[in-house]
Amino acid sequence: MTMTPQQAAQFADVFERLVNGVEQVLLGKHHVIKMAFTALLSGGHLLLEDVPGTGKTSLARAIAQSVRGTSNRVQFTPDLLPGDITGVSIYDQRSGTFEFHRGPIFANIVLADEINRASPKTQAALLEVMEEEQITADGVTHPVASPFMVIATQNPIEQAGTYRLPEAQLDRFIMKSSIGYPDHASTIRILEGAGQRAHEATVPAVVSAQTVIELAALARTVFVDATVNDYVARLIDATRTSPEVRLGASVRGALALVRTAKTLAAANGRHYVIPDDVKELAEAVLAHRLVLDPEAEFDGVTPSSVIARILIETPPPSDRQAA
Repeated sequence: MTMTPQQAAQFADVFERLVNGVEQVLLGKHHVIKMAFTALLSGGHLLLEDVPGTGKTSLARAIAQSVRGTSNRVQFTPDLLPGDITGVSIYDQRSGTFEFHRGPIFANIVLADEINRASPKTQAALLEVMEEEQITADGVTHPVASPFMVIATQNPIEQAGTYRLPEAQLDRFIMKSSIGYPDHASTIRILEGAGQRAHEATVPAVVSAQTVIELAALARTVFVDATVNDYVARLIDATRTSPEVRLGASVRGALALVRTAKTLAAANGRHYVIPDDVKELAEAVLAHRLVLDPEAEFDGVTPSSVIARILIETPPPSDRQAA
């Protein structure tokens, strides 16, 4: 089944209301909120690389409120253990059995704050749940809430005492973005509301968690022409053959680009993907998956600049071909 134009219009209306609702809390950050909901409705997770105090916790809480979901925040530290995230089994003397106590990962929206401050062992505790939406403890599988999304943050400034996320874990994030500081006008509006503390701000619920699941399923039915798939494949191939890149984008990255392009097309009221959807998402979806050659990094090359060059050098199909 393919999405109809009427369904695309309804999807776009709900998507806009979700973004506008969260923007009441995160003022002036329309684009990053749009990217966050694109990640959520694509069944993926979001990595935010940003300095402290830019509203990352507020974003996670507001998204959960807008979809009538639950949210938890985990502060990652060097002494954090995997069980502190997933949960632990505790022996019950009365029943003589072990009882599993769920950790904070059992929520719709989980904020993994400063994820790179935890040890690799603790970071790895997220690998299974981010891919399969379940955790395994003592040989027993426990499904997490649905919809489920991890919003992880890392501070690009302070690197002392941090553990760099391995490529396998970076690949689990469907996209990477940053919130950044608000502009002057938004800062004034924030200061005018200084009497209200951040955790007291609430966002009206727009849809239910079940509706989010249905919207995500609907987004998967957006039509993608063979020429657009070919364009994505050529972009992925270009990341692997670029002289500045030691490790290019994976097949998971290619799938992520198509899935998010479908969601973005529906969010824009279209039942089909066009090359501009792919272009708009390419940096957010692919840049964090690239491993650059050390010499290229020394020369100031960044993953974002590599993606920008590839987009220029790789010709997209015409709109007539893609439609």
